[in-house]
Amino acid sequence: MTSFTVNGEPVHYKMDPATPLLWALRDASNLTGTKYGCGAGQCGACTVHVDGVARRSCQVPIGSIEGAFVTTIEGLTGDRSHPAQQAWVAAQVPQCGYCQSGMIMAVAALLAKTPRPTDDQIDESITNICRCGTYPRIRAAIRRAAEVAAGGDPIAAAPPPGIDPRDAAAAVPALSPPPPAKR
Repeated sequence: MTSFTVNGEPVHYKMDPATPLLWALRDASNLTGTKYGCGAGQCGACTVHVDGVARRSCQVPIGSIEGAFVTTIEGLTGDRSHPAQQAWVAAQVPQCGYCQSGMIMAVAALLAKTPRPTDDQIDESITNICRCGTYPRIRAAIRRAAEVAAGGDPIAAAPPPGIDPRDAAAAVPALSPPPPAKR
């Protein structure tokens, strides 16, 4: 049995220690925000934090992280309050959205280590692949997230922390459905 902490909860996996963390998270813990992209550690869709470091979970055998602390996109915040999550919505980064949880996790790790990253630091740290090609929006969102994390004005376009995701459309005018047409 392999034991470590996932999103603040102790877990004990009765799986082969060679099982990739990705599959333990998705299949055994039902944490499906961590995505399978390539299985070779190249695309970054499966990025999670292991002891605060961004790691490609498809390449991490669970037996190698005994006692570690793992954070997935579901555990980054309970209310989408992380500056990267807020900036992603405000910059309308996602198209298909498949790579976004891994991208946000990579950005969160970068900002924790380097609060004001340069373009070179962003390029060096964020090697995740976005097949939709939203890289200009990604870079803008990273810059905005860094500003917010450094104490800048909060982002008004995203649902504020404390709003239940099911209620987001009603709480954010930009996400609210238009009123019915008058006849």
